Amino acid sequence: MAGVNPQRNLVVIVVIVAISLFAGLQLVKTVSPGHVGVATLFGNVQPEGYTQGLHFPINPLYRWTTFDARQKTHVETANVPSQDQLQTRLDVSVQYRIDGRMAPDILEQTGDPASAVRVHLIPKLRSLLREQGKSIKRAEDFFLEATQETLQLALTDGLKEYLAPKGIIVSAVLIRDITLPPFIVQAIEQKKEREQAVERERAELERVRTELQQEVARAEAGRAAAEEEAARKRILADAQAYEITQINNAIAKNPAYIQLQSLEALKAISKDPASKIYFMDGSSSNPLPLLHLGDSLN
Repeated sequence: MAGVNPQRNLVVIVVIVAISLFAGLQLVKTVSPGHVGVATLFGNVQPEGYTQGLHFPINPLYRWTTFDARQKTHVETANVPSQDQLQTRLDVSVQYRIDGRMAPDILEQTGDPASAVRVHLIPKLRSLLREQGKSIKRAEDFFLEATQETLQLALTDGLKEYLAPKGIIVSAVLIRDITLPPFIVQAIEQKKEREQAVERERAELERVRTELQQEVARAEAGRAAAEEEAARKRILADAQAYEITQINNAIAKNPAYIQLQSLEALKAISKDPASKIYFMDGSSSNPLPLLHLGDSLN
C-alpha cells in the first residue's frame, strides 16, 4: 500500500520488542550467592524468601530487600566493671550470620540485617558483658586464661540462646583485647620489674654458688693431693727408718762388720798425705801416730 511507511513500522517493532524484554525482565529475579531475597507487595511481606539463583516467573510489582546470609563479624568495645568497682575495657568480636529461612520474619519484625544487629545483637552483648563482669572479683583477673575462657563461653551461650529465635545465628564470641585501668597496668609493670630483679639476683647467686662450688672442688683436689704426697713421704720415711733399723740390727749381730768398715775408712784416709791417724791408748796421755810414723823420726 502506498500509505505504509517502512521506517515507522521498524520503530514500532523495536518498541514492541523492548517492551517485551522489559516485561520479561520484570518476571525474573536473580539472587546473588549467599544472599536471600525478601519480597513485599503493597507493604505486605511475602512469607517465603528467595534463595540464591534465578527465579521465574516473578510478580513485577514486588519490592525487594536483600539479606546477606554469609558469615560476618561484629566488633564491640565496652567498659566492663568487676566486683572491685574498676572499669576494664574489653574488645570482643562476635561471629554470626543471618538465618536465611527467617529473613521474611526479620524484615517484618525488625527491618533489614543492619537493623537486626543494631536492635538485638548489640544491646544483648553489652548487657551480657556487664552481667559477666560482676562475677569477676578483681580487674586484673581478666588476664587469667581461665577467666577469659569462662567469659567467652558464657557470652557465646547467652547470645546463641537469645538471638536464635530472632534469626541471628552466633557461632563464637572472642576476646580480642583487654585494657586494664592505668594504675593497675602500672602496678603490674612494677611487679614484673621486681620479679625480673629477683630473677637477676637469683641468677647472680647461682653464679656465685657455682663459683664457690668450683673453689671448694679445687681445694678438695689440692687437699687430696697434699694428703697423697704426705702419705707417700710417710711411707718413704718408714721405709728408710726400717732400713736403718735393719742395718743397726745386722751390725749389732756382726761386730766384724764394724771392724771391716773401720779398716775401709782407714784405707781411704791413708791415701790422703795430709791425714794422720793416731792410736789412742786409754792409759797413755800421748797418742801415737799410726801413719807416717817414719816422718816424725826423720
